Amino acid sequence: MERFVINGKKELSGTVIPSGSKNEALPILAATLLTDEKIILKNMPKIRDIEVMIEVIQKIGGVVEWIDDTTLYIINKGINTFELPKEECQRIRASILFLGPMVSKHKKVMLPPPGGDVIGRRRLDTHFIGLEMLGANIKLSDVFEVTAEDNLRGAEIFLDEPSVTATENIIMAAVLAKGVTIIRNAAQEPHVTNLIKFLNSIGARIEGINTSTLYITGVDRLYGGEHTIGPDYLEIGSFIGLAAVSNSEIRIKNCRREDLYMILINFEKLGVSIKWDGNDIIVPKNQELKIKDDMMKAVPQIYDGPWPAFPSDLMSILITVATQAMGTIVFFEKMFEGRMYFVDNLMSMGAKIIPCDPHRAVIVGPSELYGTKLDSPDVRAGMALLIASLVAKGESSMYNIRQIDRGYANIDKKLQNLGANIKREEI
Repeated sequence: MERFVINGKKELSGTVIPSGSKNEALPILAATLLTDEKIILKNMPKIRDIEVMIEVIQKIGGVVEWIDDTTLYIINKGINTFELPKEECQRIRASILFLGPMVSKHKKVMLPPPGGDVIGRRRLDTHFIGLEMLGANIKLSDVFEVTAEDNLRGAEIFLDEPSVTATENIIMAAVLAKGVTIIRNAAQEPHVTNLIKFLNSIGARIEGINTSTLYITGVDRLYGGEHTIGPDYLEIGSFIGLAAVSNSEIRIKNCRREDLYMILINFEKLGVSIKWDGNDIIVPKNQELKIKDDMMKAVPQIYDGPWPAFPSDLMSILITVATQAMGTIVFFEKMFEGRMYFVDNLMSMGAKIIPCDPHRAVIVGPSELYGTKLDSPDVRAGMALLIASLVAKGESSMYNIRQIDRGYANIDKKLQNLGANIKREEI
């Protein structure tokens, strides 16, 4: 087991290169099961969730090898079982993404219930409803058994919620199905778009990209190819927040504007501004963090929702930034009833926060934060608390940091390169 020891109140500076997007890399890794030919994936983040996905594929007969620190070689023609390993699948939420490609290509899958962050109820109903409409048979017990005695067949599917992973699973199931599948109310997040681009590059026929209605014409087979994972906009948002609260000038390389519109709008509500230099973002120092009232001096609100709304994964980061901004603001977490529970940690550090209910909290800033003992409850809350520790007075010890490692590659080294006083210790 490891922990971070952080000494805060240190001005940072320098350049950071965001890793490849975790949320894009995970479904694309699962999608490689749809072809027997060689796949090369570049700019892969070397994080715990990716390593677990690789272990699952290797244990069922696939070949996955790191060519270098960010490039994977994959060939899955040797898949020899439809039973996925229990221990690995229960360590990550993303194991649910094996359902679609396995039942489509191999006609059967037995998946233990997935694990992942404890941030509230996370429905799986939409996955199974969609697969059933494509012709799959579902048996749910202590193992999810999904079979397709014949080939899956195209169908018109209206998702009861625009679930990202359900959309991804149904897309992956439909690309080899007979006929045409129409998915309405599909998720439109950037990682869904990039999964579609990858699948089309290896022979799939998917239309309607960047819209909520997808048209998928099934094909007989998919081929080999290469794909480069895009930059992680959630990591980019995390470093914008860090730069703002630590009064630091940081350059963030290789950003995509189209991923960041709503994120930047909400940072502006807290007084955070950025400058573009080509594809790089520069967060200037000496910014006045001041919460901007809504019209008629109404208390402003930040809330999340499905794309293109503000992403839930950055709520905890912006809450931390708000503790350092002058004024009052309401955060409304609409998607997960457990996302807000981490604010107790910020309150123990000195933040002025009024938890209203599982979905809402009022933040009054700025507050002087003080170092303390912390425990990372999930990936994004862990990063938010790490940012809080870097601006807190004194020393903080953060435990359960494997949660942060699940989503942020080499985060301690990246922070050290910016001048942060952080070290990783065995305990």
